[in-house]
Amino acid sequence: MSTITSRVAARLLVVPVLASASLFSPAPAAQADGGGSSLVPAAEIAKDEAADHSHVSAEDKAKKAKKKAKKRIDRVMDTVRSRAGKPYAYGAAGPNAFDCSGLVQWVYRHVGENLPRTSGAQAGATQRIRNPQVGDLVFFTSGGRVYHVGIYAGNRTLWHASRPGVPVRRDPIWTGSVFYGRVR
Repeated sequence: MSTITSRVAARLLVVPVLASASLFSPAPAAQADGGGSSLVPAAEIAKDEAADHSHVSAEDKAKKAKKKAKKRIDRVMDTVRSRAGKPYAYGAAGPNAFDCSGLVQWVYRHVGENLPRTSGAQAGATQRIRNPQVGDLVFFTSGGRVYHVGIYAGNRTLWHASRPGVPVRRDPIWTGSVFYGRVR
């Protein structure tokens, strides 16, 4: 027997074994038509299906992440509003009295985020951003140092604990000497 003939014979013996071992599946077109004997490796079908699912999964993941972020923002804003009217007290971190950074730390702790205690340290623990969204932090600066922090409430307003005699409340942002940070 020639070398070519023996290779052909070897392939004829291997193909039926592989087909019966489920390494091949009927081609999707053959399945849909109910006919045809075209065989496609099962691994290729699984790979194609995984690619289809990974595309859907990426979209689903993005939607899920967006929904989770919105839920977190809603929790931040509900939590800070729940402290409205609580008195300012220097060095206080809640739950019944606050200074500015104590309020921010307390609110974010209640939504599962750990922030440092002072406004300067909180500025260092956030990602600076140009276009704030509700729930981001507003840092007030003077002479290059952060002296106050609040939670952005939209429309150039914030929730904060500002000074003795003034309770936690929503106020307009009164200066341009601010920058914004997002809790990572």
